[in-house]
Amino acid sequence: HFNGCNPFAQTGRSKLQNKRASLNQQIIKQMRMRAGAENLLKATSNNKVKEMVLLELSYVNSNLQLLMGQLEGLNSSVEVYQNAHETANIPLIALGLKETKDMDFSTPFKDFILEHYSEDGSNFEDEISDLMDLRQACRTPSRNEAGVELLAKYFSHLPLIESRFFSPTRQTGIFFTWYDSFTGVPVCQQNLSLEKASILFNMGALYSQIGTRCDRQTIVGLEEAISAFQKAAGTLNHLKETFTHTPSYDMSPAMLSMLIRMMLAQAQECLFEKTALPGIRNQFYSLLKMAQEAAKVSEIYDQVHQSMIQTPIKDNVPLLWSTMAQIKTNHYRSMAHFFVASALLDHQLGPSDDEDQQEKTLSQVYDRIPDGRSPLDILKKKDERDRIGKAHIRKAILGHEEALRIYSLCHNNQMDVLEEILKASHQRSLHKYSENENEDEFTDYMEAPDIISKTEHKAEMEVPATTKVKVTDFFQRLGPLAVFSAKQRWTAPRTIRLRPEDRDLGFTLKGETPVQVVSLDPLCPAAADGLKEGDYIVAVGDTDCKWMGVSEVMRLLKDVNEEGIDIQVVSMMESNPPMPTKSATFCGNLPKTYSMICLAHDDDDNNPKARKVTKKPSFLSWGLKNKLKSVSTLSLPTADHSGALPWNKPCPTFPSSSSYNNDSALY
Repeated sequence: HFNGCNPFAQTGRSKLQNKRASLNQQIIKQMRMRAGAENLLKATSNNKVKEMVLLELSYVNSNLQLLMGQLEGLNSSVEVYQNAHETANIPLIALGLKETKDMDFSTPFKDFILEHYSEDGSNFEDEISDLMDLRQACRTPSRNEAGVELLAKYFSHLPLIESRFFSPTRQTGIFFTWYDSFTGVPVCQQNLSLEKASILFNMGALYSQIGTRCDRQTIVGLEEAISAFQKAAGTLNHLKETFTHTPSYDMSPAMLSMLIRMMLAQAQECLFEKTALPGIRNQFYSLLKMAQEAAKVSEIYDQVHQSMIQTPIKDNVPLLWSTMAQIKTNHYRSMAHFFVASALLDHQLGPSDDEDQQEKTLSQVYDRIPDGRSPLDILKKKDERDRIGKAHIRKAILGHEEALRIYSLCHNNQMDVLEEILKASHQRSLHKYSENENEDEFTDYMEAPDIISKTEHKAEMEVPATTKVKVTDFFQRLGPLAVFSAKQRWTAPRTIRLRPEDRDLGFTLKGETPVQVVSLDPLCPAAADGLKEGDYIVAVGDTDCKWMGVSEVMRLLKDVNEEGIDIQVVSMMESNPPMPTKSATFCGNLPKTYSMICLAHDDDDNNPKARKVTKKPSFLSWGLKNKLKSVSTLSLPTADHSGALPWNKPCPTFPSSSSYNNDSALY
């Protein structure tokens, strides 16, 4: 009843994950061979043996290099994750899911239940298999909100499982193994920190896959993509802040910082596409606004690229990723220059225009204006306006050429769409330049000023609500977690015979669940039978009462006849365990803001809802109290395979790689 995707379904994405799993196995095998060879090298003094071992080592190392290269190839598989009908947008990058080994909790958990909780572990087989089914389903989550909820559900169970079975003073013998998603190297831990961190990583990765899958030709699809990438960033940031020492390279703070930046850059790119989707008005203010928006996308991708080329990250970031960041930095910067050029070359300051407003807008686009000119000079003098406009268009052409040059070095045939968009943008800039070229002019080498980036909608991290799912403890039959947890110690259950004298049991009850014995008369028969002050009552007769409050337990006791009744009690033992062994992964408990589940831990001292039971004449009295105008529009370059545009299409998408609409009012 916990459904992941069918792991045998031959979708592109599952084939990719299956390849990843098999590569991880091969990498482990080669690493074992390498470790064996290195040990032999240290141990032997025989030169002939040394030569053979060195030969074997070089063979193993070259195999490892090949396998790592194949893993990088998987991380570069961009096309698998794009929307099925994606023919008109620049591809986005999705993270692959981390792989793990199968786990069998049954023997260690059953042993622990018997040894620690004094219960028969075989009575909990269903609960243990439910937990294992849930973990197994988490290896193949569906690429939608239901898949995220599945991971969140397991993630929310982990603190409960940790409290029940993972004692700070003893090891369970359970090893959790997860493979690094960039190097394929396995990481193994005996506590749950690696498990929690890896599930969070996969939640972030799944959000990135949801983002790349959205249809970015619609506003709704773009909004879904923006939200998914912001949630991916928020989830990875939560991982970075909560698990600061995870011994896995892909979850190191430097790598996570880069991944968060990359997700926010993709969200910003989708925000830009959302602004541009209805068409960009061919109007002075609108063009300058879009120029600054494009400059913002370029600036963020430049920061992503800078963080990708720092050590130690640069050694394992897929080349395709850093290439894409570089291409987009150039592409969007060129687009910004194209928009400013259009605003200057295609519009003149008319008598009805607001001169002050245009001057102010232009001055906010530049950080410096060349050769001491003022914004008003540029706006008013046609030759100045043309000269700076052409400088911008030259800069746009150079940037588009650089983007195409970087693309050509990438040797990735899965990105034809990207190539078409880059070429279409380049052609558009060349066309704009030739339109404004005057053969009589001297060649002008004036450098266009930089454009200040600015956005009205900045991509922000979003912490998804789904990380905090309310779940029911699989093992609640073991009793309230505040008492019956792995860190508490208590005696095995003892049977006490209760025989009321004169309708008095000789003690009173207090507390939430389970109830505690207080005000015990040391001379009563129950005390003589071994009942102690502070004991917890876990059963009355055959009825388990770990989850019962005072009034419910009293109801069970009020009908006791002269023969009496057996109750089962446990006594808490003073537990002064040594300091817990230092965990390489986990930093403190989760911050309160991220509390995975609300458990009511009411201390008896803080919450003395104790109901004293005093001598009453009758046992029976016990427990009874209780939009756009018709202005011409400009759209982003797309790779449109739809053939010629219909004549009646009101707002053609331009430029398209297959059709060219030469209406001077459209870009």
